[in-house]
Amino acid sequence: MSRVTQLHVNGKDLQIDVDGERTLLSVLRDDLVLTGTKYGCGEGQCGACTVLIDGVATRSCVTKVGSLGEKKIATIESLEQNGRLHPLQQAFLDAGAMQCSYCTSGMIMASVGLLRKNANPSEGEIVTAMNRNVCRCGTYQRIVLAIQQGAKALSGGAR
Repeated sequence: MSRVTQLHVNGKDLQIDVDGERTLLSVLRDDLVLTGTKYGCGEGQCGACTVLIDGVATRSCVTKVGSLGEKKIATIESLEQNGRLHPLQQAFLDAGAMQCSYCTSGMIMASVGLLRKNANPSEGEIVTAMNRNVCRCGTYQRIVLAIQQGAKALSGGAR
């Protein structure tokens, strides 16, 4: 079995020694102690494990770490900078877009991926993009509002 000895995570080159068949989620949580990314269904269906790989929202629970090579991985831990929350993190707080918060990191990472592709999505585009992320608490309307507010903040508008 192939071994993975280096990953590019949150802007850093990290030395590791793991089996390439392991999931990215397990390596992030168990080896790198980046626990913001959550285990939900383990089948790539719920979105709790969403991270960005080369800027694209990706389910880490079904991504083999051996398939990543030189790709850049970003987790929820990468968003806060110099003690300031990312505009989407702040928008989720401001909109009350979470209750239990289990899905929140995956929702935020999927939102970041969306806004990198489409800086000003319509409500329908947000719903379509976020359709595969599950919130068991049902805060979907507030999640859409948070993404709209985050998009506005990222484009320089007032929150």
